[in-house]
Amino acid sequence: MRLLLLVVMMFGFSANTVLAVSLETMAGQMVLVGFQGKGVSQAGVKAVTQDIAAGRIGGVLYLRNNIASQNGVLEMNRAFLAAASIVPLIALDQEGGSIERLTRDVGFSEVPSAANIASNYTPPEALRIYQGMAQGLKGLEFNTNLGPVVDLNINPNNPIIARYGRSYGVDGDLVTVYAESFINAHRSAGVLSALKHFPGHGSSRGDSHEGFVDISDTWQSEELLPFGNLIAQNLVDMVMTAHLFHSGISEDLEAQLPASLSKAWIEGILRARLGFDGVVISDDLEMSAIRSHYSMRQAIVLAVEAGTDILLFSNTANYRTSLAQEVVNILVDEAQSSDAFRARIEQSYNRILRLKSTI
Repeated sequence: MRLLLLVVMMFGFSANTVLAVSLETMAGQMVLVGFQGKGVSQAGVKAVTQDIAAGRIGGVLYLRNNIASQNGVLEMNRAFLAAASIVPLIALDQEGGSIERLTRDVGFSEVPSAANIASNYTPPEALRIYQGMAQGLKGLEFNTNLGPVVDLNINPNNPIIARYGRSYGVDGDLVTVYAESFINAHRSAGVLSALKHFPGHGSSRGDSHEGFVDISDTWQSEELLPFGNLIAQNLVDMVMTAHLFHSGISEDLEAQLPASLSKAWIEGILRARLGFDGVVISDDLEMSAIRSHYSMRQAIVLAVEAGTDILLFSNTANYRTSLAQEVVNILVDEAQSSDAFRARIEQSYNRILRLKSTI
C-alpha cells in the first residue's frame, strides 16, 4: 500500500487506476469514529480494531473517556496501526486550555488556550510550545490533531469559542500567524492538523453541539480570512466544516442546510473561491444541530454530495459497535444506485490516500 501511495503521488493516477479497490474499501476510508474503552483488552477497543482490520473505517477519534494512562493509549494506538492495511487516522482534539483529551492527570504536558497563547506569547514562542505538544502526541503514535481553531473572536459572548478561549483573536491576520505556529509544529512532528470550524463559528450566538445555529445575521466575510491565508500558503491538511446555517449562502432556503451539508459552502466557497482541494472532514455528525434535524442516512448523503471526504461520528449519542458498518452500508447503497455518488466516493478516497501518504 505504501508503494501504491507513492505511485499515486508521483504520477497522478487515481488509486483505482493503479489497483482495483472495492467500493466498500473506498467507503470505509471516509469513516472516522469514536469508540469505548481505555485499553486493548476491552471490548470496545477490540471492536474498533477489528473495524480497522476489515477496512470499515479510516480512522478513530479519542475522547477523554478513552484515556486512563499514556501507556494504555500507546498500546491502543500500536494495535490500531498494526491492524491496518492503510494507515488509520488516529485523531483527537488537543487544542490547549480546556479543550484537551490528554491532560496532566495522565502525565501529559498541557499547553495554554489559544487566547492565552496570543495574549502572552510571540509566534516563535507559540511554535516552541506547540512543538512540545506535537512531539508528545507523536510519541504516543497519534498522527492527527483536530486543530487549530481559526475562528475569529467576534462575539465575546459566544458559548463555544469565546467562552473557552479557543480563538487567537478577532483579527484574521493575527489568527493566521498563530495558526501557522500550530500547524508548523505539528508538521515538524509528523502530525496532521485540521482548520476549524469552517466557515467560522466565532460570531455565532449559539452552540451547534446543542442545536440548530443560524449565523445569517452575525457571520462576517472576514471570518474566511484565516482559511484563505493558510490555503494560499499550502499549510492546510484538512478543513473541518461546522454545522452552521446562513440564509445568504444556501442552495435551498427551505432545506436550511448547514455548511457541513452544503455544496454552496464546500464546493462553491471553500474549493472554488478559496482554492482548497484537500480533505474536508465534518464536525461530529452526532451533534444536536444534525441529529435533531436529519436521519443518519440523510446527513451522510447530503455531506458527501456537498463535498465532504471524511464523516466524523463520535459514537456517543447511541453507542454501538455496528456504527461503522452502518455508515459504510449507506455509502455503498447510495453509490450502487448513483454513478455521481460513486464518483464522489472515489474522489474522496483519492484525496484521503494522498493525505495519508504524507504521514
